[in-house]
Amino acid sequence: MVKKYSVRNVLKYFWYVVLGSVGLFLILLLLAAVGAFGKMPSFDEIENPRNSLATEVYSSDGVLLGKYYYQNRSTSSFNEIPKIIQNCLIATEDVRFYKHSGIDYWGQFAALVSTILGDQRGGSTITQQLAKNLFPRPRNANVFTTILSKLKEWVIAIKLERRYTKDEILNLYLQTVEFSENSFGINSAARTYFNKSPDSLHVEEAAVLIGMLQGSTIYNPRRHLNNSFKRRNVVLSQMKKYDYISISEYDSLKWLPIKLAYTNPDHNEGVATYFREFLRQDLAQFFKEHPKADGTQYSIYKDGLRIYTTINNKLQQHAEAAVQQHMKDLQAQFNKSYKGSVPWGKKEKYIIDAMKQSERWSVMKAAGISEDSIVKAFHVKTPMTVFSYKGERDTTMTPYDSIKYYKFFLHCGFMVMDPVTGYVVAWVGGINHHYFQYDHVNINAKRQVGSTIKPILYTVAIDNGYSPCFQVPNEKVSFPEFENWTPSNSDGRYGGMVTLYQGLQGSINTISAFLMKQLGPQPMIDLSRRMGIISEMPPYPSICLGVPDISVYEMTGAYATFANQGVYTKPQYITRIEDNKGSVIQDFTTKHVEVISEQVAYVMVNMLEKVVNSGTAQRLRNRFGITSEMGGKTGTTQDNTDGWFIGITPQLAGGCWVGGEDRIIRFRSTFYGQGANMALPVWAYFLKRCYADKTLNISPDAHFTVPEGISTIETDCSKYSGTGQQSTDFIFGTDN
Repeated sequence: MVKKYSVRNVLKYFWYVVLGSVGLFLILLLLAAVGAFGKMPSFDEIENPRNSLATEVYSSDGVLLGKYYYQNRSTSSFNEIPKIIQNCLIATEDVRFYKHSGIDYWGQFAALVSTILGDQRGGSTITQQLAKNLFPRPRNANVFTTILSKLKEWVIAIKLERRYTKDEILNLYLQTVEFSENSFGINSAARTYFNKSPDSLHVEEAAVLIGMLQGSTIYNPRRHLNNSFKRRNVVLSQMKKYDYISISEYDSLKWLPIKLAYTNPDHNEGVATYFREFLRQDLAQFFKEHPKADGTQYSIYKDGLRIYTTINNKLQQHAEAAVQQHMKDLQAQFNKSYKGSVPWGKKEKYIIDAMKQSERWSVMKAAGISEDSIVKAFHVKTPMTVFSYKGERDTTMTPYDSIKYYKFFLHCGFMVMDPVTGYVVAWVGGINHHYFQYDHVNINAKRQVGSTIKPILYTVAIDNGYSPCFQVPNEKVSFPEFENWTPSNSDGRYGGMVTLYQGLQGSINTISAFLMKQLGPQPMIDLSRRMGIISEMPPYPSICLGVPDISVYEMTGAYATFANQGVYTKPQYITRIEDNKGSVIQDFTTKHVEVISEQVAYVMVNMLEKVVNSGTAQRLRNRFGITSEMGGKTGTTQDNTDGWFIGITPQLAGGCWVGGEDRIIRFRSTFYGQGANMALPVWAYFLKRCYADKTLNISPDAHFTVPEGISTIETDCSKYSGTGQQSTDFIFGTDN
């Protein structure tokens, strides 16, 4: 009897404890729901969870060029997430996902039992994990705050289940999880580790990523390959267990090695780095001027925008490869030319000034360190990693010597555009964005253009009735009203009569000076403005030899006018901007302006072709063996400081500048320092790559468009007798 009573009492107290615990739990859950343990997310916050979404930049051929982000996170719809990833996730993290309503009580009980047995098995559902991801726990949490956070997550999980479908929860979860390497969400992870979109992942690759959810650092395949391999096989085993893959599939997949195609999301890595940085700054200004409907400003780091650019990924890669190929060889030539000496000679003040302008100097100065102590620190050898064309090099040198080391490098800016559409298809702002971040393409990067300006002067002449057959005496021309300025020819040769064809072919300064004397500087400035050059051009006759500082961006756009039958098309690099839901924020169109007639444009194309066929750019033919129709012009500034080449084909216009960071960095001789040697090879290597890539439809057989109708501009110099001089009447456009 006593025994029966004891059992009854035990059962009674047992149920008191059970029911009391359940009641207490429900009360705590209710208190959590009403915010007694801290603010709960509002209906709107649960309905529209706010995560920082990376802005994605796409090429014209659909390739992801890069991202701007605080967290590297991208959105994707449920339909974009393949079934294999969903199956991996459910089999590994929450096999009863489609059966519970946010909290899996059996799963929680099993987790409790496994914990008692020392198995540390998690019992949180995918919905609970989503709640934790969307509304993170406070930092430095203790046991008490962790329990309270857990209660809040249960409430949020229940609310999420009421607000969203199961598929939406699965999709939202896969967008919020972290995969290390600052990659958030399955989309970013697939790009980072395998350079693929999620729907292109193989089973074993999906298993690697889902395996990382157990510990994104410890199972990171790049850092802990063996751990990742074992974890991946656990995921595959779970898939086999729940019949998502067959036994035979599992047996074959588990032996496969992990093959990564790691893509560093760093802004200094990848394709079109200089362009992406230029675009980032340009977008910041654009969004200041174009706010959202509610007046707030778009953020390229948080709003998940999609930027569609005109850059062609393949052409961009060919352009970058061409720059690297040539600049590596050119740098070797430059180093050899200064063997045993330096470009700045005995002007050590040049390096001292650079030292005082460095970031290291500024930081130490701001810290209150005396200048004497800073100078001493600059002469202490320090381990460092430096740039070289053979790859990054670990070395030990003083910071002072590192300044000398980096000053020795030549730099390059190279831009290519479609002359008809105006689309910028390639943008290479320098030799390595990680070490040299100054962009030598954008409109604010201006250098003296040298003889590349001459075709604009010749265009003014042709437009004013001169024929390219018109002959000019190859003699010095003076400008008394401008301090008797008298330009000389670079080769020091004078005498005889020279046609305008020959003057441009040989880039003869006296011929340019003659035309400037006849026409004056203002018409040349006016035409330059209509051709998109906005840089300062003082109204002095010296502009005919290229003394103005102008950008690669402007010069390339101007030359494209010749290939586009006289129509200037402003270079365009963005086509549209979308928000993270795909709605268009802004469409972009380019500006088209007819600045010269088709006939004048065609004559200039013909003159530029002669520069390539037998003039200063003829090495395109005889050295590089390029036979396609093209025109172009070299440019070399005083003391070989800047080397230029601007080229046109029927399909492309490209501009290239090469020079030192400062004007004191230059070749000793014009043989190496001329534009034909410094810049032209970049265009040559680029074209050869384009013609070899049959997927681009850039044809070596393309032809410049010949204008319809009869031109009044004579281009056949054989029609003139004797000296070939034409009559003055014809020069100024009257009927012959």
